[in-house]
Amino acid sequence: MKISTTALVRSALLGAIAAVLMELNLRLPIFPGFLQLDVSDLPALIGAVTSGPIVGVLTTLVKNIINPIVFGTNTGGIGNFADFVMGCALVVPIGIIYRKRRSLTGYLLGAVAGLISLVIVASLVNYFILLPLFTRIFMPMETILNIANAVNSNVNDVFTLILFAIIPFNLVKGTIVVILGFIILKTLSPVLARLGLGDKSN
Repeated sequence: MKISTTALVRSALLGAIAAVLMELNLRLPIFPGFLQLDVSDLPALIGAVTSGPIVGVLTTLVKNIINPIVFGTNTGGIGNFADFVMGCALVVPIGIIYRKRRSLTGYLLGAVAGLISLVIVASLVNYFILLPLFTRIFMPMETILNIANAVNSNVNDVFTLILFAIIPFNLVKGTIVVILGFIILKTLSPVLARLGLGDKSN
């Protein structure tokens, strides 16, 4: 698939914005401290909806290249890899579905598909890749479980960590991004319509 220069420029600009947004994070008391909430997937979502899923992927990639270079990383790149995978899992289904059906219904269907995809990917990637890798490099699994258990007593092993922390966290984060994306896209709909990127119907 050929990627136009315009798509590359959009991806670069959106990725740079996303890299900054990634630093504006907060911790919710209902989740373990190592799970930090941000809306840096928002530019990728907007890119995926307005210009196609490839732009969403490229935006997420650019974000996770720029962010550790400019701001540094304390996870050895594991966090950025995780963010890239989760971000793509959310925005690609939305971009694909919305591209075929440019309407509110298309966006909502894409959002549901994106959230389901996010939950599945987050569960599998954390269980088989991220958590094993993180525990080998940074801290033992027992420490991670103790941190999570201090917030939610239901967490006592890897399965319950994913069930009661990883999945709810990604659902909350993904839902916030989807809602903000909808608000921004509706606000910009007159401009997007003139560019041929907006909704065809409500």
